[in-house]
Amino acid sequence: MLDAIDAVDWGAIPGHPDWYEPARAARGLRALADAANLVQAAEAGSLLGGGGIVHGHSAAVFPAAAVATPLLLDVAQQGHPAARDTALGLVDEALSSCPHAEYTRVTTSYGASVPICCTIAHHLRARTALLAGLGKRGKALLADAAEHWRFEVRECVADGNDTAAFGVLAGCFPGGVHAVELHLVGEIVVLDEVALEYHPVEGAREACLRVMGRRPGELPPGAVLFPAECGERVH
Repeated sequence: MLDAIDAVDWGAIPGHPDWYEPARAARGLRALADAANLVQAAEAGSLLGGGGIVHGHSAAVFPAAAVATPLLLDVAQQGHPAARDTALGLVDEALSSCPHAEYTRVTTSYGASVPICCTIAHHLRARTALLAGLGKRGKALLADAAEHWRFEVRECVADGNDTAAFGVLAGCFPGGVHAVELHLVGEIVVLDEVALEYHPVEGAREACLRVMGRRPGELPPGAVLFPAECGERVH
């Protein structure tokens, strides 16, 4: 775990110069991984929560939190119980906090400009079994992550003036009509009216969205949709 922490160039991750302290991220994660009691876990949490991945006093989250989340989940799985509780609390705080205006997005394997909260949610879903096994706190994190859904377009067909988009849904698309961000080849377009056409079959991820007033060619295979409200979250 320590090797994975040290492999990250925390100083190369952008963040608000008056708030983000890369050294706190590196030191805090190392200290949390090594923590063997409540005091050590609290000291590590103070480093991470005071400018390492979030700034607790201003409720701001930094791009470093997206990189740190899988490492914090490793701590939750392998570390001391006090370190586990601290790690889960930090992930919860990062998911619910808002980023500074110029540092709202990160580059991922599924998008070049993904909101920090959606990236954290992706990491949480990747560790569903772990979190589900950690009781109420882990399950609550999964429920919060589900609100930061992601939909990958596989195929589209015209349906009157609308488009039916078939693809893979991660998380839970809420009821009603919502604005979404369409990400494709580094570009972002806001689609104002999108609704869930039908609920996925239990245990499956395939779903269909109705994109109102748009033609199929505007949603090519490989396009990825995210909640527009996540992209608008700014501290």
